Amino acid sequence: MSDPGSKPHGGDRIAAALLAHRVKTIFTLCGGHISPILVAAKARGIHVVDTRDEATAVFAADATARLTGTPGVAAVTAGPGLTNTITALKNAQLAQSPVLLIGGAAPTALQGRGALQDIDQRPLIAPHVKLVKQIRRVKDLGPAVTESLAAARGGVPGPVFIECPVDLLYEEATIRQWYTDAAGKGTSLADRLLRFYLNRHAARLFSGSDRPLESRVIDVPVPHPAEHAIARAAEALSRAERPLMVIGSQALAQATNARQLAEAVTRLGVPVYLSGMARGLLGRDHPLQMRHERRKALRESDCVVLAGVPCDFRLDYGKHVKRQATLIAANRSAKDARLNRRPSIEAIGDASAFLEQLAERPGAGKPREAWQSALRERDLEREKGIDAQARGATEAPGEHVNPVAFFRALDRAAGDAAVFVADGGDFVATASYILRPRAPLTWLDPGVFGTLGVGAGFAMGAALARPGSEVWLLWGDGASGYGLAEFDAFVRHGIPVIAVVGNDAGWTQIAREQVKMLKDDVGTVLARTSYHEVARAFGAEGIEVRRPAEVEDALRQARELAARGRPVLVNVWLDRTDFREGSISM
Repeated sequence: MSDPGSKPHGGDRIAAALLAHRVKTIFTLCGGHISPILVAAKARGIHVVDTRDEATAVFAADATARLTGTPGVAAVTAGPGLTNTITALKNAQLAQSPVLLIGGAAPTALQGRGALQDIDQRPLIAPHVKLVKQIRRVKDLGPAVTESLAAARGGVPGPVFIECPVDLLYEEATIRQWYTDAAGKGTSLADRLLRFYLNRHAARLFSGSDRPLESRVIDVPVPHPAEHAIARAAEALSRAERPLMVIGSQALAQATNARQLAEAVTRLGVPVYLSGMARGLLGRDHPLQMRHERRKALRESDCVVLAGVPCDFRLDYGKHVKRQATLIAANRSAKDARLNRRPSIEAIGDASAFLEQLAERPGAGKPREAWQSALRERDLEREKGIDAQARGATEAPGEHVNPVAFFRALDRAAGDAAVFVADGGDFVATASYILRPRAPLTWLDPGVFGTLGVGAGFAMGAALARPGSEVWLLWGDGASGYGLAEFDAFVRHGIPVIAVVGNDAGWTQIAREQVKMLKDDVGTVLARTSYHEVARAFGAEGIEVRRPAEVEDALRQARELAARGRPVLVNVWLDRTDFREGSISM
């Protein structure tokens, strides 16, 4: 902290406000504009984790937010430091993830005059966040953090941005001396006017800076749906013969409420498909959870509940639900609830709160054994087909590893405390069909934006938010290129991530359709790169797998290394398959 005899500087004010909100970690890539924030945070026991790319810092903050319900925090320097975060910010916005981004800026007196890394940052960032705060006085730094964290969590969660010019962050004596030196000692009228202006400017910056450090925490109420909407939904469910639920990421906005949500789903007794952050909500093998043939089930259902899920491309813009069915949309966002398809019943508010209150209504949870059995039988048939493909790969192995068989092996090998992070195209989509998340909040994928490159940051955030968990980073070989350098950060910070690279030497999800439709693989071909050696060069462990017989031993070895605190990369050479033929999305 600052010298007890001196006034706290701006970095202290930001760090104190973060500490009051029990923020445990700041993700960053250092820069002179933000150094006082990082030093003050460390002095207060906040873990400062530096990455090799600003986007990684925001992705890590995003993962922390999703897994804890507390906004994740990232701090980056001005100019290019900030512009590097835009994709990660947009991903958090579309995933409705509460993230606080703190960005540096040029000194207030030099903005617009060609200072280092000085650009107008607001128009670049504003479209991708809920709130932009550009601070101009030291006393406003702490309150800005408090208000921004509340805004990130309130209503439809999302990212927020605070811009902190560098001259608000350092000690007052240092900044006043800097302005004095800048004014010079000339005696001309222009020199005297410049000194007068800069002294007055410094006085404004530090006016009120003797106020106590910020310790407020603003209570953010959960938005509850209207009683009449719950009553109508309960009545519709009681009449339904073939009801179905689809639960998405937004239903986990209250991350600490996952257990109550799972209990409510069980009491309702309605077959359910889980997507995004909701995967794993009911554990591995709950009788109500369906995994396959969702489109067919939706078309057969007479009452569909969408909890935290909009009718976007994932539901064919609402066409998966037949027009005669009762459509119930529970969503914090009225816009999302009505997207592409007007629901029969709107429950605008927290989707988890909606399902919990719905489960308390008499009649809503009546059993529908025949409907549930039909869906379960269909699921089992699909599982048998996947097993047959995995068995076929074992009985008649190709030159390398079949991805279906690989994920069957990983599903058996991964521990009960495993967290899966998905970053890639074909390899990861195959994983989503086969891997069974063990518990609520144990699956992380980019969300609706479909961003490649989230993996290293998500894995970093997950490992720090869930110490002791076994974090598996599932990387397509294409996607791995965005974050391989973060093995340096994993090693330096002792983050024992297990990365698995599905190495089929191509951007396979794109190539499959491109070659078939356009007869050319241009731009989709990669090499069988030695990714495990890259990890070793950063000081991590590397394992190469080329043959099916090597898989189980490699997974066991990777788990043992991670349990000893070592990050490890398993480079798995894959055969091509037709498992996801026709998977292109528009």
